[in-house]
Amino acid sequence: MNVLGIGIDLVDVARVERMIKRKGQRVTQKLLTPREQAYVAQLHLPARGIAARIAAKEAAYKAFQVLPEARGVGWQDLEVLRHADGRPMLQLHGEAARLVERHGPIELQLSLTHSEATAGAVVLLGRPFPGGP
Repeated sequence: MNVLGIGIDLVDVARVERMIKRKGQRVTQKLLTPREQAYVAQLHLPARGIAARIAAKEAAYKAFQVLPEARGVGWQDLEVLRHADGRPMLQLHGEAARLVERHGPIELQLSLTHSEATAGAVVLLGRPFPGGP
């Protein structure tokens, strides 16, 4: 991939726990897609899963800033899913999908990590090499 943009973000899990305590489901409904909400609801520590998804979306938003009109990308436009082998991936909707369609071909690579205290994400946005792997 020829890298065009990179984004990184780190989210404090305790901060997410406090947001959930204060605002309840409104937080997850605003920040997560229905599939993401269903996924984190079945986790032993949902706040950690929510923090990882917030970090991924923030990192993706930062990576997208190399493209014109990227400021219009919202929380629901970016969805963290998993490949069949378990690797995380970003599914694009709305303005994020339109940006890729207008400026493509573009691919995204996502890496997630977390500890008890924090969740982090790195996103690479780039053009695939001709002939690719």
